[in-house]
Amino acid sequence: MVEPSAGRLVVATHELTERTFRRAVVLLLAYDRHEGAAGVVLNRPTGVDLPDRLRRWDELAAPPAVVFMGGPVGRDAVIGVARADSDVEVDVAGWQQVGEDLGVLDLSSDPDAADGLQAVRLFAGYVGWGEGQLEREIVSGAWFVVPATPDDPLTATPAGLWRAVLARQGGLFTTVPDDPGLN
Repeated sequence: MVEPSAGRLVVATHELTERTFRRAVVLLLAYDRHEGAAGVVLNRPTGVDLPDRLRRWDELAAPPAVVFMGGPVGRDAVIGVARADSDVEVDVAGWQQVGEDLGVLDLSSDPDAADGLQAVRLFAGYVGWGEGQLEREIVSGAWFVVPATPDDPLTATPAGLWRAVLARQGGLFTTVPDDPGLN
């Protein structure tokens, strides 16, 4: 079993039927066994354009260039997740690397001075787990943890991300039905 850590994906199983987490793919942005975890749901585009105050990031916005619903906590806060050029050192204020070529950035920084970034996606809110909560949910069968690729947070087809992540795992994951209750 892959252990949770920043930069990995937490993928919902069919145990999670609540709309917020059904077929959710979450990128962990922070993880500490004793303090908890936080991440953003990667496959919930809202259809809402970038807000005026963040339009300066339009040129770097990955398609679809809309705000994504990152989770139910702090929905009035916007989190920027970016993919970096693997050949260039990122030089942007507030950059925090969370995985291979992935990081969180300070959206108040100047995108014209964001050397080394390829693309950005904006998330309203986040998912949070308290101490031991994520581990308990994994053991109960609600989530499983897999490695992320640098393209996962910025996929142009977020509706297909859950299925694509499962397919990458091989084995029985490739045959998981959309709704096992119908079998």
